[in-house]
Amino acid sequence: MNKRNYYKELENKIDEFQKNGVVPKLLLHVCCAPCSSHCLEFLRQYFDVTVFFYNPNITEDREYHKRVAEEKRLIEEYNRQVEEKNFEGMHSDEHARKIAIIEGEYDPKEYFEAVKGYEDIPEGGERCRKCFELRLRKTAETAAKEGFEYFTTTLTISPLKNADVLNEIGEKVAGKAVSFLPSDFKKKDGYKRSIELSQRFCLYRQDYCGCGFSKAERERQKAEDKEK
Repeated sequence: MNKRNYYKELENKIDEFQKNGVVPKLLLHVCCAPCSSHCLEFLRQYFDVTVFFYNPNITEDREYHKRVAEEKRLIEEYNRQVEEKNFEGMHSDEHARKIAIIEGEYDPKEYFEAVKGYEDIPEGGERCRKCFELRLRKTAETAAKEGFEYFTTTLTISPLKNADVLNEIGEKVAGKAVSFLPSDFKKKDGYKRSIELSQRFCLYRQDYCGCGFSKAERERQKAEDKEK
């Protein structure tokens, strides 16, 4: 069985939209500003994009508010480019559209309930899968409620995240009212571009996913590296 190329599937979808002259409404689940930087730069050319910042997995209140503030600042920068029609240094042009944002409810208890029993599972395992499903299910529900045609997530831009798992979950939770947009944003140097854009806009780049478990694991790794 051939492995699916989710980036190619996304490109085919975009070609279809352009051929038919349509601009679908897309709800984009965003985990942080750095990860969203390339995704938004790319998607705003072809979709009417609204960011959905829903991340109860960010278990420290201060960290959560820092990340959502950075996301809003990045969106303001991108929208200013559209207003001023100035896309110098960007992979965007006059087809770029303004981006809206919906901030989901922030309640870490939802996350802890979703991963109950998986607290000791290493990063990248079943605990993360439960977390992905929590966030993508809420995105799908919000997209359906608010009349979006598609939803997807920026999580596939990370080299540490499994695009197969994320696309599988997205398609599972989509339901009948809204479609999941396949993606693997790390492809075609997407992750590299996100680093370039993070540097350009001086975005805060965290070194762990968001939950206290991933932070503790990252701290252990850094301590081990110092001992080498």
